[in-house]
Parts: sequence; structure tokens; C-alpha cells
Amino acid sequence: MGIQNSLSHKTHFIDAAITVTYTKDPLLQKKPNCPDGFIWNENPFQISRMLQEWVDFTRRGKMARNMSEVHSSSASVKGSWGVGRFFFRVETTDRRIFDIYYDRAPSGSANRKGQWFLFRELVNNP
Repeated sequence: MGIQNSLSHKTHFIDAAITVTYTKDPLLQKKPNCPDGFIWNENPFQISRMLQEWVDFTRRGKMARNMSEVHSSSASVKGSWGVGRFFFRVETTDRRIFDIYYDRAPSGSANRKGQWFLFRELVNNP
């Protein structure tokens, strides 16, 4: 992913599905912009600012084996259908810092849109 944690932060891994909120829906559903907030464990969090963003187009599982090397090289830079994660490091209004991501992989034929996850919280070391 290319993002390093600051030495002043401890990482608390969460990896839980979340619901995101927007004041204005993103133009591209499979390439979303940073949301305005999210709901985790029935608790709403308002995002005050985005600190960083990055993408990861790594193919996982059987998707990693179903493409020729030439196409795989191109897809690792540009992405391909159903592959890719869009990460956002955000600060919430209560000054907590989280990494959230949108995973473009469909979770079945009924849900081809992908899903949002709360990846981790970065907690200040005392």
C-alpha cells in the first residue's frame, strides 16, 4: 500500500464493515471520493478532514491467477472490474484518526457494488 504509520501512532486493527454517508453522492460508484461520515457499530462518525488517500489494485485469491502477466501488469496500475481498494485516512470531528476503504469486489450476484470497511484506527502513543 505504500503508507507508513507514524512513529507517534499505535495501530488498532478493526476490519469491520461500515456504512458511509455523503452529503452529495459520488459521481462514480466504483471509484468513490472520501465520504463525509460513516456508521460503525451503530455509532455515527462525522469526518472533519481527509488526511491521505491511496489505492491498491492488487488482485487477491483466484483473481490473482486468472489474468495473463501482460494484462496483470496493466491492471495493477489502472485496476480492473471488481478489483481494487480505495483507502482514505480521515480525522473525525472527535479527533480520532481512521483508515477506511472501499473494496470494489462484489460480494455476490445480489451485491455487485462492493463494500466499505473500517480498516484500522491510529491511536496517539502517550
